[in-house]
Amino acid sequence: MVAFPDTLILLKGAGDLGTGVAYRLHRAGFPVLVTELAEPRVIRRTVAFASAVYDGSLTVEGVTARRADSFEGARALLEAGIVPVLVDPETRAREFFSPRVLVDAVMAKRNTGTRLTDAPFVLALGPGFTPGVDCHAVIETQRGHDLGRVLWNRAAAPDTGIPGEIGGKAAERVLRAPRAGIVKGDLQIGDRVTRGAVIAHVGEAEVCAPFDGILRGLMRDGLAVHAGAKIGDVDPRAAREHCFSISDKALAIGGGALEAVLVWRSRFGVQNQNPPVGR
Repeated sequence: MVAFPDTLILLKGAGDLGTGVAYRLHRAGFPVLVTELAEPRVIRRTVAFASAVYDGSLTVEGVTARRADSFEGARALLEAGIVPVLVDPETRAREFFSPRVLVDAVMAKRNTGTRLTDAPFVLALGPGFTPGVDCHAVIETQRGHDLGRVLWNRAAAPDTGIPGEIGGKAAERVLRAPRAGIVKGDLQIGDRVTRGAVIAHVGEAEVCAPFDGILRGLMRDGLAVHAGAKIGDVDPRAAREHCFSISDKALAIGGGALEAVLVWRSRFGVQNQNPPVGR
């Protein structure tokens, strides 16, 4: 059921964190439209609506996203209660649909083109944005005390370049390309791995498991990557079900996004102009 049909939300980017945002907003009754790249390089493919670009559709915890090949096709999916995914790297959908809310979930650690004037309410995830300059509010994405917090008058914590700790593992849980080349997986997401097991190849180079655990994420076969690029993720907690459900981090960020949109609606009204900085 669409409880807020007057508040279309355009979400730029639907990796696992963006999907957490889309899930929370959709479940709360907001129509959500996703724009993506032609070749999204998501790692947690089983819980990223970006995967619909390749596979046509994806259902995550009861919410379905489906690729749309036109703006009119996306409109029909919205009316059917489905999250449309448009290949639209330039976000031309913004002019066609005139969304009330735009959420930048690109997660590039920098602003790749979002402007304060893109929608009546502009929300961004993580570092690279400043409220009042290129958005109205930011959601903290760094693990810790402030994860998921809505920031109305300051930027998110700067990117440390170090992945957050999970099960006692941080940087070592991320699989990186040892050289430039084409990714080819030897295992599937959800497979158990032992230390030293070959998980994937980049060209002829092997990518091996750094410790025992579960393969939680792996880039899609056939994509070209540069040396050092993140291509996978091993979870030491070894809970297979975690590979197919939205993470605690993504849900926290999605909850922050839902709070921000509801605050904007209640305090400034959907018909009002952009909210002032600092609420």
